[in-house]
Amino acid sequence: MPSQAELKKRRVKAGKQKIRQEVVIDRREHRRRLVVGSFVALLALALIAPLVGGIFLAGDDGPPQVESITPDTAPTDTAPTEPDEGAATSDLTDASACPAEDGSSPRTIAFAEPHPMCIDTTASHVAVFDTSEGEIRVTLTTAETPITVNNFVTLARWGYYDGTTIFRSDPSIDIIQGGAPRTESPSDPGPGYTIPDEPQFEETSAGIIGPYRYVPGQLVMARTALPNSSSAQYFFTTGENAARLDGQGVYVVFGETDEAGLGVLQSIIGLHEPGGALGGAPSRTVTVNSVTIEVS
Repeated sequence: MPSQAELKKRRVKAGKQKIRQEVVIDRREHRRRLVVGSFVALLALALIAPLVGGIFLAGDDGPPQVESITPDTAPTDTAPTEPDEGAATSDLTDASACPAEDGSSPRTIAFAEPHPMCIDTTASHVAVFDTSEGEIRVTLTTAETPITVNNFVTLARWGYYDGTTIFRSDPSIDIIQGGAPRTESPSDPGPGYTIPDEPQFEETSAGIIGPYRYVPGQLVMARTALPNSSSAQYFFTTGENAARLDGQGVYVVFGETDEAGLGVLQSIIGLHEPGGALGGAPSRTVTVNSVTIEVS
């Protein structure tokens, strides 16, 4: 009959064998899960690829037409190109690369990538446009469109809009457009990146459709017909004809001016002189001397 010591030794050995068996089983199960997971991932990629292709193709023919509002007359922003070699640049790969809040950073108009989140999204932001025609104060919709507001505020603090012009006016849709420091036109290459739409818009066979509605006194992002294509150009709505853009609804509204600011906007569009493919421009140069940001 085995002694107590021998029985104890046998129990310890059996326990170790059981543990080794469990480890082997666990490893086999882990490998099985990896194989299944890889298969599912490959299947998902195969299913998603055609959809992604469809997304890139959507909108190639421009946004949906609204009466006479075509891609050539609706507010546009050219997709950015590589920054010019001689242009000031700021490498924003570091999340701390935000401009000074007091606007003292050197003027920069070309960037390596989109900005990090540089603003306090719980604070109130007012953009003050100092123009040659008067001051326009705009309360920004920080809570509703934080990405768009962050982009605009950060560009303003880099001095992106300083010394630019209102290069376009169009009474048929009651808008004036600006934000193109290199060319003072919709063909400006922009800051070097684009930002996501807020919210992500519905994509249809006719193009993208958004929820925004347009009334006098709004600050709005310009864009191309493609999704997620806004960058720096903006426009102001100056009258009731801006509602003709409602059928598209894809121009992100991110601010609203007061009665005094609307008066300045209407005086600027009152300078409209017809001409060109985009409706025309003010009859005299309207300069945005600076855009400063007030935070409370």
